[in-house]
Amino acid sequence: MSGLGATADLHRAVDLALAGSPLDKAALGAVLDAARLGAEGDGGDAAFQALQAGARAVRRKYFAQDLHLCAIINAKSGACSEDCAFCAQSGRHQTASPRHAFLDPREIGRAAQAMRAQGASRFGIVASGLKPTEAEFERLLEAVSLVRASGLAADASVGLLGPERLARMVDAGLSGVHHNLETARSFFPQICTTHAYDEDVAAVRQALQAGLFVCSGGIFGLGESWEQRAELAATLLELGVRNVPVNFLVPIPGTRLERQPVLSRPEALGILALLRLLLPQANLRVCGGRGAVFGEAGGQGQRALFDSAASGIMIGDYLTLRGGPAQADLALAAELGLAPVLEENR
Repeated sequence: MSGLGATADLHRAVDLALAGSPLDKAALGAVLDAARLGAEGDGGDAAFQALQAGARAVRRKYFAQDLHLCAIINAKSGACSEDCAFCAQSGRHQTASPRHAFLDPREIGRAAQAMRAQGASRFGIVASGLKPTEAEFERLLEAVSLVRASGLAADASVGLLGPERLARMVDAGLSGVHHNLETARSFFPQICTTHAYDEDVAAVRQALQAGLFVCSGGIFGLGESWEQRAELAATLLELGVRNVPVNFLVPIPGTRLERQPVLSRPEALGILALLRLLLPQANLRVCGGRGAVFGEAGGQGQRALFDSAASGIMIGDYLTLRGGPAQADLALAAELGLAPVLEENR
């Protein structure tokens, strides 16, 4: 295709996203080509710059100057039965990742109060493992109640729950469920072999059918292709997911992906632009790997992120890695005219 035709298809992709319409094959191809060019260079390519500008326009249409803030706590760490290639908590890997049993619910409640004071509106309770034991589940119910009592929306990322447990958590005050698909169906067997992709899809569907706030996204930089990144976005669109955590791989020594390089900043921005045009009305929340890819809090890299297709960030610490100071994120947001959003509990 000529350069003129590719440019027209890229502009059409932006127009389709602004209208909330799906991209056709030619429009998607133009977006993928522009994203690749940016990833292969320094981000100065004209097509890549046009892609970024278009993605920002779509973000502004659906999210204006809002910046959605969330936070998590690693409620149970390590000794996970699953073999996810990127994960420091997998029992199949020998890492220096912290290991501890499910925390005292009161500690989780105190952490929620601290993050509320720093601007978070949602607080996720995250636990390693495919599903909680009975004893862990009882602690989880109490923790959900305490997070809700702190004034934050209480979310949980605890693997597979099932309808009965999910209903009990809703009664305890649960607002949302986090359950990442991690990557495209076609790439998943190279990342995890201990459970089926369809189990994750079913967990997302179940939470959506329960009327809960649902966060489901993935981790990028695992070795997946650009087409597989688009494939994951298509699955999320089909499911109707409106909140998409975007994580970037931080290679952890001892995991199977310890030698995988950290994504460049242009490639990460290209991924965000691709997701924004494929999921125009989804809240794209940049979570794990934000510091590794975009640098220190308040710096130029974070400025580029805040001015990108993203509409939310995670503040505070991540699962097994420390995050930057929330105050620096809030100061940068204010400088750029972004308004932190206090979300509803549901």
